[in-house]
Amino acid sequence: MIAFKDLAPSIHRQRLVVEGYPTFVITDEHIKEYLQKLSVVTDMITLIEPVTHISDLYGWAGWIHWETSGAHFYSWERPVQFFSVDVYTCKQFDPEAVVEFTREYFRTTEIVAKEF
Repeated sequence: MIAFKDLAPSIHRQRLVVEGYPTFVITDEHIKEYLQKLSVVTDMITLIEPVTHISDLYGWAGWIHWETSGAHFYSWERPVQFFSVDVYTCKQFDPEAVVEFTREYFRTTEIVAKEF
């Protein structure tokens, strides 16, 4: 594997992946509401309302554009109910607040997170 080198140390970048098992089937409206509320939790300025799309093979996807980057959301119904959120920003945010908000919003049975 190629070693990672920070090519822009003067630019703050923060990444967080959150994945879990929701206790309900995630819909288009859930994704839009979640991403809007995530903007508040992370104190980000929203540039456009959340956009969603469904794939017959892979399920729902959503995205929100923030002034300081954005977040992607993916959910599956099969082979298991599951979601994955990728948050990437150039502004600092509290990852624990994001995980707790996500846990509560989706009433998860299990949740994991990794910060980069």
